[in-house]
Amino acid sequence: MGIHPVTVGVAVLVAAVLGWIGIKVEFAALGGAGVLLAWVVLYSARIAKQWQKSVILRMGRFHCLKGPGLFFVIPLVDTVPYWIDLRTVTTPFTAEETLTKDSVPVDVDAVLFWRVVEPMKAALEVENYRQAISWASQTALRDVIGESELAAMLAGRQQIDAKLCRMIDERTEPWGIKALSVEIRDVKIPVALQDAMSMQAQAERERQARVILAESEVQVANKFKQASNSYLESPVALHLRGMNILLEGMRQNSTIVIVPSSAVETMGLGAMTGISSLAKELSKELPKKEG
Repeated sequence: MGIHPVTVGVAVLVAAVLGWIGIKVEFAALGGAGVLLAWVVLYSARIAKQWQKSVILRMGRFHCLKGPGLFFVIPLVDTVPYWIDLRTVTTPFTAEETLTKDSVPVDVDAVLFWRVVEPMKAALEVENYRQAISWASQTALRDVIGESELAAMLAGRQQIDAKLCRMIDERTEPWGIKALSVEIRDVKIPVALQDAMSMQAQAERERQARVILAESEVQVANKFKQASNSYLESPVALHLRGMNILLEGMRQNSTIVIVPSSAVETMGLGAMTGISSLAKELSKELPKKEG
């Protein structure tokens, strides 16, 4: 960029050759001409890199764009004040202590990907396009935060990124700059608010658990209702179910179960005689299973 080492080498070589010839022929003016020619070569030859465009001003007015590669300017007439980089550039920017729409202070870090598409505008329409796009990005980010709620920023980052990119692109278009994309890296909220949000999430989970448990109770009650309808149509099935419950309880606990006589009579066990016989039968079956 600018004065390239190749042009410096060519200028030195020209000056050395003409100076040596001037000494040989004893003509000092030839050496001075060599120095002058070397200076012209040095300041007129420029080399721009593949991704660069140079802005040429002639007598202070815009003349043309040059590059990439080798080009020449007129010394003392043309100047090259800007070398515009046409590659994609990343610019990080932040918005500190900015209030959201629901009055929550947040710190947001983001990255902007952009590139220069019109080098002439980037050189002539704004003094420092890199600094300008940084400030434009920061103010646009603050505007977006002020228009968004915290929940929307945390859940819908893609929508926020797209909206922010459109806003920045509208502001930088007159400068010949194209905003390619914006990515929000981090959204920081106060620690106290983080604790409150954690408690809220925990309370929400508990509420959902209680609702699920209540729905389960309703389903169980419906199943019992259906079973009661079946028992209503067949009393014998109800008695057998009662006997089965009593039998399973005695098998599992191996203890004496006191059953009201009225319950025994409804199950058709013959009051105390029936329960005694049932206990004997169980006592016979238990040793067999243990053996």
